[in-house]
Amino acid sequence: MYAHLRKIIFWIGPETSHLLIIKLLKCLRYIPFAKGILRLSFSIHDKNLEREVLGIKFKNPVGLAAGFDKNAEIVGELNCLGFGFVEIGSITPLPQPGNPKPRVFRLPADKALVNRMGINNVGAKAVIKNLHRCRAKKQIVVGGNLSKNATTFNVHAPADYERCFALLYNEVDYFVINVSCPNVTNLTQLQDRDILSQIIDRIINVRHYRDEYKPILLKISPDLNTAQLDDILNLVREKGIDGIVAVNTTVTREALHTPAGKVESIGKGGLSGAPLTAKAVEWVRYIHTKTQGQVPIIGVGGIMTPDDAVNMLAAGASLIQVYTGFIYNGPGFVKKILKRLKQEALWTQPSLP
Repeated sequence: MYAHLRKIIFWIGPETSHLLIIKLLKCLRYIPFAKGILRLSFSIHDKNLEREVLGIKFKNPVGLAAGFDKNAEIVGELNCLGFGFVEIGSITPLPQPGNPKPRVFRLPADKALVNRMGINNVGAKAVIKNLHRCRAKKQIVVGGNLSKNATTFNVHAPADYERCFALLYNEVDYFVINVSCPNVTNLTQLQDRDILSQIIDRIINVRHYRDEYKPILLKISPDLNTAQLDDILNLVREKGIDGIVAVNTTVTREALHTPAGKVESIGKGGLSGAPLTAKAVEWVRYIHTKTQGQVPIIGVGGIMTPDDAVNMLAAGASLIQVYTGFIYNGPGFVKKILKRLKQEALWTQPSLP
């Protein structure tokens, strides 16, 4: 059924259709029994799918990656679609409009997306208001993906991350430091050891004075080389970062089926979807091996089928996230993955601290 609906959705521009879906889901909260119908249709409740990772209990290991519900507008509705957790953001201290449109492009031949959104969001304070409206009962785990404002020079970036972290501390369950998005000028330079170390120190210092411990994870780029990744993993161990999110979108355009002329006309942006599958799994396996399985990993990137989800968990991911696969497969995608995981009994993997 979704295959036919997708034709209509894909006829509309990517960003426009995304905004329409957000509005539609928000409207459902005003329709009697709508959320109940969604839960019955798309959710699976099974104790065997639960996992405890980072000291947090997840009802299942399948989450929605950052970028879909940037402003925490539909967290409750996403819970009804079966997700075990939702990562909101990226969130910046102040609102920002992002890059000029058009800034999202579909590559159907590759089951991929290219985006250069530029971390458009309503800012931390407005996100908090949205969370209070849609998450009164805290029915789902929520992560907060943090970034700096585009107008903030990198030398001042640690202050942006610190401010955002402090504002959101009591509102989300875990945090992700995003220094790997390729769609903000010079943001990936924050993966440099010195500046990244400053960012981590500032936010850990904030956490030190809070009563409740909230895990901090680092989201990495698939475009790092092995030496750069090793350096970051050493820093993760030294600073006591709680986990890794692997991986962000890529700037590479290798082995695509989409005509080269069309790809070139799209221009810059982060590529997600099926072309990223192999690299994401490879990076998760590498990190899991390098850290001897002691660092929890949220595996994300190119999970387009239930088999991809199985492979990501088998490579060493403690949890997984979907985004482009959700867009291409529709609202039943999470349920399909969970059914497959039950068959594979991957939930029997030991919980991580």
